[in-house]
Amino acid sequence: MLDKEQIDFFNENGFLRIPQVFTAGETDELADTLDQMVDDWANTTPGWSGPWRRSYMDEETEKKAKLTAMHDLHLYSEAWCRAVTNKNLVCTISQLIGRNVELHHTTMHIKPPQTGHLFPMHQDHPFYEHDDGRYIDVLVHLDDTNAENGEIRFLVGSHKQGALVHIRETEAGACTPHLPTDVYRLEDSVPVPAKRGDVVCFSIHTIHGSYLNRTDKPRRLVRFGYRDPHNVQTAGQSVGRPGLLVAGYRQRREGEELLKMV
Repeated sequence: MLDKEQIDFFNENGFLRIPQVFTAGETDELADTLDQMVDDWANTTPGWSGPWRRSYMDEETEKKAKLTAMHDLHLYSEAWCRAVTNKNLVCTISQLIGRNVELHHTTMHIKPPQTGHLFPMHQDHPFYEHDDGRYIDVLVHLDDTNAENGEIRFLVGSHKQGALVHIRETEAGACTPHLPTDVYRLEDSVPVPAKRGDVVCFSIHTIHGSYLNRTDKPRRLVRFGYRDPHNVQTAGQSVGRPGLLVAGYRQRREGEELLKMV
């Protein structure tokens, strides 16, 4: 359970670290299962595209930068299915967005050793657009994070601006949504290092990013997305797909149809 000080901190700053949501044993199991999924299912690619890459990386580093990713881990693993319904975690989310909480997605983000992917400043809203701010992303930490391996960084209070227009097109064509690097700078953000087993929660509208992983070990995070079931999604990842209700009850609105399981 969060206390008033923690809730006020989240509402004011747009993010919150919650220590040791997962026990050492739970974290070990999640990490082992994630490593197995990396071997069996995940993809390693150059990651996000766009002109921001040359703003933060020299040519040699840019060519080497990689990202290992995979969606919906809870559909592949019992351990990760249990993780998204973790009682303590779900309880904290309900304190921040209301008693009814729906899981939207899970996504693996691993920064491989040495040149693990850098993320420019952005909001998550462009990737799964919703009507309002009753949506929280949760980063489950399977490794300690710090400046060397690319901990998450935030622009304090930036969620209060609501959804911002992101760069999606360049002269070369479509690119991954991001904010202008000359206006929203990583160096102006606040680092939020965390320990394995910790989670870091933030609003769908909080501007964030992270530097390269320059260590000889991977930096392993998994993102959970939770929303109020009546916060309607209008575009992006998993649009139109109902999610698992992890807290409360899906209230029926007048004229609302049964969920479409397609």
